[in-house]
Amino acid sequence: MARGKPRKTESSKLGLSFAAQPAALTMAVSFTVWLKPHLAVMRLDYSEVGPFVLAHNRPYRYLRGACRKCSYLRMPWDFWVIFVALGVLLPWRGRERMKKLLAMPHVSSMERLVLYASTIAFQWVVVALVGWRVWVHGYTAAQLGLTFHDRTGIGIAAVVGAATIASLQWLNLRRVGRIPVESRGPLQAIAERILPQSTVELLPYLALAITAGLCEEFLYRGFAMAALTHVGLGAWLVILVSSLLFGLAHTYQGRGGIVMTFVVGLALGVSRLAYNSLVPAIFWHSAVDVVAGVAGRRYLRRKTGNSEERGLPS
Repeated sequence: MARGKPRKTESSKLGLSFAAQPAALTMAVSFTVWLKPHLAVMRLDYSEVGPFVLAHNRPYRYLRGACRKCSYLRMPWDFWVIFVALGVLLPWRGRERMKKLLAMPHVSSMERLVLYASTIAFQWVVVALVGWRVWVHGYTAAQLGLTFHDRTGIGIAAVVGAATIASLQWLNLRRVGRIPVESRGPLQAIAERILPQSTVELLPYLALAITAGLCEEFLYRGFAMAALTHVGLGAWLVILVSSLLFGLAHTYQGRGGIVMTFVVGLALGVSRLAYNSLVPAIFWHSAVDVVAGVAGRRYLRRKTGNSEERGLPS
């Protein structure tokens, strides 16, 4: 036995000497052997987590519909065609029609009536084509927002919201009516050509306003939001894209009109998700257009010596 100070050897395992390490390893192996069968039966399945989250997310429950998994799906070619039409062809068509109207020194009553009738027919034809394609691809009424899930709540939101928006629109048009005509910009020229100037024109215009509320909400908050959600876009991105398309559709109103309708589109998109229905958005949209025809006829006429032609409140 060699002389000298005994050499101290420490185990790599904390708290155990080198001599005790084999016993510790034996116990660890034995414990692992005992635990392994128990771990084998505790298999965790995460496949249902995604559907569970989507099922309890109210704003997406009806938009997702049959899409149980949040997967990025390819958009059908015909949907791409529809989006190109909404983002390019319709804005171009509206701008070209407005250029022709503005180039005319005067728009007669008959020309306005033809404008209203042709626009109503065109919007319903577009809705019919889009409705056909979404039906072919198996979209449900719930995905498109064409259902009532809470009739009382949705009805109150639709009526109260429409009344509020109509009041704000009326006050805004009255404010614009107090501005000198030469300072109103292109708004005055547009109003003189497309807004009704008599009771005979008012009734067809109201039909156009309601048609716009129904058809445009189906296209931008129904179809567009459902299709974008189906391919996996997030809620806010869906609202932004659909609102941008909605703003571009009003290119004929100029930059101010694009920005304003984009902001309105954001509010309508939020209502679409909040209520899982297009009904509030349809009421709100129609209210804006109806008041534009009624109050615009009153406040946006050119001032003359006649108080009635001024459209000023008596």
